Amino acid sequence: MSKILIVAETLSGELHPTTAKAVACAQAIGGDIHVAVFGSGDQGPAQAAAEIEGVTEVLYVQHDENNAARAATLAPQVVALAAEGYSHLLAANTTTGKDLMPRVAALLGVPQVTDIMAVHGPRDFDRPIYAGNAITRVQAPGDFVLVGTVRTASFGAAGGGNSAAVSDKAVDAELPSHTRLVEQKTGGGDRPDLQTASRVVSGGRALGSSENFDIIFKLADALGAGAGASRAAVDAGYVPNDMQVGQTGKIIAPDLYIACGISGAIQHLAGIKDAGTIVAINNDENAPIFEIADLGLVGDLFEVVPQLTEKLG
Repeated sequence: MSKILIVAETLSGELHPTTAKAVACAQAIGGDIHVAVFGSGDQGPAQAAAEIEGVTEVLYVQHDENNAARAATLAPQVVALAAEGYSHLLAANTTTGKDLMPRVAALLGVPQVTDIMAVHGPRDFDRPIYAGNAITRVQAPGDFVLVGTVRTASFGAAGGGNSAAVSDKAVDAELPSHTRLVEQKTGGGDRPDLQTASRVVSGGRALGSSENFDIIFKLADALGAGAGASRAAVDAGYVPNDMQVGQTGKIIAPDLYIACGISGAIQHLAGIKDAGTIVAINNDENAPIFEIADLGLVGDLFEVVPQLTEKLG
């Protein structure tokens, strides 16, 4: 039977919702599911992980270096835990997971299965390639620990109501000192996190400036939505890169996605293809995004978006 360790992600002292999606992937694999929570005192995230359906045990690893998520210091601790007979090490394919798990795989000297989007067996998965335009099926040999990241847009969150045991866990790992946390900022303000928001409003290069992005933020606030952007808008310096949606940004699956002034490059579409309803607002009726949009509006976003915001207000 598989013995699976989920590396939990925390944000601002709380368990990140993507952890429950990684657990859902582990449930599809089948086996004994443990969750490792790394912290420096507060066991709140560990208690939250214990409530996720399917989790049999939560390991709380306390260390002063764990007060902020840094891949360089977390990776040796995950590797130390891996020595306890785990067949799988999984984490969400978020910014943190993308930074952490390749380091874990390198330290263990094993390959990694990235962006798992479907499970056919304990070591048999689907993952996207070519910017999500094709799906490949990969089968990993069974003679090494499998390190993988989970495409959270492809899995629903595991339910709650569980009461797994939480145990303090000491790890014997030498932590590197070559990195330190200087500052942590987010461009989203108090809006919902992009990777867990049920509604997202994004703007593209057509906004023309960072000041003009204010109309995107106002619409997002009226909807209680997260705010995102295309790579072109990020590269132009209109918004910070943590707002980027797409192949090289964040892969999301909100119930509602509103794209304002985004043409629909293949790299952007790869990040939103699992969204429930896609609404496109663009003054170019031939924009590629209209090909995949459920609802499309040809018009000037500087007129349309404020009107929508006013109606919602």
